[in-house]
Amino acid sequence: MTARQPTLYLPHGGGPTTYVDVGTPADEVEALGAYWRGVAASLPERPRALRVVSAHWEEDVPTVMTSPRPPMLYDYYDFPPASYEIQWPAPGDPSLAVRVRGLLEAAGFASAEDAERGFDHGTFVPLGRVFPDADVPTVQLSLERGLDPARHLAMGRALAPLRDEGVFLVGSGMSYHNMRGFRAPGADEHAERFDAWLRETSRRDAVARDAALARWMDAPAAREVHPREEHLLPLMVVAGAAGSDAGSVPFQGRFMTKAISAIRFG
Repeated sequence: MTARQPTLYLPHGGGPTTYVDVGTPADEVEALGAYWRGVAASLPERPRALRVVSAHWEEDVPTVMTSPRPPMLYDYYDFPPASYEIQWPAPGDPSLAVRVRGLLEAAGFASAEDAERGFDHGTFVPLGRVFPDADVPTVQLSLERGLDPARHLAMGRALAPLRDEGVFLVGSGMSYHNMRGFRAPGADEHAERFDAWLRETSRRDAVARDAALARWMDAPAAREVHPREEHLLPLMVVAGAAGSDAGSVPFQGRFMTKAISAIRFG
């Protein structure tokens, strides 16, 4: 019997700042890195594969990577040279990509595939610490343009069977993501209010949780924290896949002084 894998929304920091020193407070970087390094040990068993939704990939329809050896995609700029030497050579899993597409299409979603796409920093930055040996097959799945929260909750529900097939479903984003707001007056308070709402919402029963997430714009300071919601939408996918599993908050910390959290289901 394969143990059911949880689903996880994890904060991925800012670009490669957890690998190279660009002035992010060292205590924040270390706390986040320590959390990442403990994720694998918290799983019920070693996953046979990872299916990752990153905030840094959007397509017209949900799209999966199909390369058996995905390249690196350094989707950031103006960082130190070492930022462009980071490697995380995890294998792809073309058969899992086919399974993902099949589940989505059975649920009424059009889908597509991309044989050239590489791991963006939403994947290789945190998972390089979670699975440093890069030995777990990994498939990235895009967000759907339009960023409709209800659509992404439904995507997650469609993919829920993967959890019983040894696949660890990860949503990589940031619970605070307002680049201009990091130093704006009142931004710390905005982050605290929204993060408190997010933590409370994640612990509700599934019906109430999903209804609240679908209306996330009504949350306290929602648009001050997420002027654009691509870094929040990976949460919708993993929450949709959670079913009736209770939510928990395995990590609560700060990044550039702003409150951030990881949310786990199961």
